[in-house]
Amino acid sequence: MTAVDRGSNIRQMEAEITQLQNQLEQLVALYESGKAEARQLRARVSTLEAENRQLVGKVRLASEKLESLLQKLPEA
Repeated sequence: MTAVDRGSNIRQMEAEITQLQNQLEQLVALYESGKAEARQLRARVSTLEAENRQLVGKVRLASEKLESLLQKLPEA
């Protein structure tokens, strides 16, 4: 192997390392983005679950009031 061949191989390996570094940086960025999105989605789920509990309570209260009103109606 000549010095020219070694220099060419070194440049090729450096190019491959640079490409791998870029791919790794992209992968890390995607991972961080996915983590942030998951965190936002968990917060959204938590908010929606709280809203759902409130609505269930309101529906239950409305049902009880309606049932009470129906019991007060004279039978036909």
